[in-house]
Amino acid sequence: MFSLHIDTAKTWRGGQGQVMYTVVGLRAIGQRAVLVAHPDGELRRRMSEGMDLVPLAPAHEVDLAAAWRLSRVIKQMRPNVVHAHDPHAVAMASTALSIAAPTPKPALVASRRVDFRIANNSFSRWKYSQVDRFIANTAAVRDILVSDGIPRAKTTIVHEGVDVERVVRMAAANVHAEFYLPTHAPIVGNVAALVPHKGQQHLIDAAALVVREVPDVRFVIVGDGELRESLEKQIKDKHLERHVFLAGFRVDALELTKGFDIFVMSSVTEGLGTALLDAMAASKPVVATDAGGIPEVVADGVTGFLVPPRDHHAMADQLVKLLKDEALRVRMGDAGLRRARERFTVERMVDATVAVYAELVPAGSKIQAHRT
Repeated sequence: MFSLHIDTAKTWRGGQGQVMYTVVGLRAIGQRAVLVAHPDGELRRRMSEGMDLVPLAPAHEVDLAAAWRLSRVIKQMRPNVVHAHDPHAVAMASTALSIAAPTPKPALVASRRVDFRIANNSFSRWKYSQVDRFIANTAAVRDILVSDGIPRAKTTIVHEGVDVERVVRMAAANVHAEFYLPTHAPIVGNVAALVPHKGQQHLIDAAALVVREVPDVRFVIVGDGELRESLEKQIKDKHLERHVFLAGFRVDALELTKGFDIFVMSSVTEGLGTALLDAMAASKPVVATDAGGIPEVVADGVTGFLVPPRDHHAMADQLVKLLKDEALRVRMGDAGLRRARERFTVERMVDATVAVYAELVPAGSKIQAHRT
């Protein structure tokens, strides 16, 4: 089986991590996987080794020049599957395959990792009509696709995965030393882009309540984005400068996660939240909103606590409960690791993705549906 993967993002977020895991995982089981990535993107930088890397990304959603270049790549390489990992990738792939495609035409697969509605315009409807199969990362995301008119038969749920054993072996960062925090201060961490749907403004509101009960606690928010300035102002207005730290984008986010005592996700909407999977693999108890697909990841009361989105009082209550009960933190962290190993490994994700490809590619093609 030969698949060509497209990701158009310049920045690095959870979706780019999943593309990397998918491509590397497919290669590990003997399948050829070519990556088309943004020429100046972080994903291309991290995947810079090897020949099967094509630097290409559209300047905007309807970039005919980029689509034409992609059509040439597809005709030359003749993959069995073209797998588009973001909406702009779907647009470029759909257009490229309509310009020119080899015979037989490769199957077009689209990953959907966000619980946003599909745009209701003529181009969006056309590009998604060209997709042979949608891979939704949670049932919540699939339900949105179906409600937006995608036939359920064209959707498959494949939960995302992380390299659990790598996280287990990884050394934890000394978060206290990194941010000059008091040695014995408990640390609540968040890893997410600073954008409205990630809800860090509600996390900061919760932090203001938590410090009243646990004065030594410190909050470290890893990520960058458009809300940084407003979040800095919120921290200052609430006099939390000694308690809440915006760490910015960090390439060592995983190591920092291992150094947290509790992981918190404050999303208002969320497809799945791969940072949650990292935290579970790192044996961290979780407090998260029950938005989107998060309840499919976090077992409420077992691996952590779920709270309603935007409810900073509920979030603060659960954080205080965990901060005051070390045994509970350990128990939930251990349960999170077990759940990650059972349900959210890269190997499971890759095998399920290969099974989708096998359903779409005509019999007689070389298919390796199970790992050896």
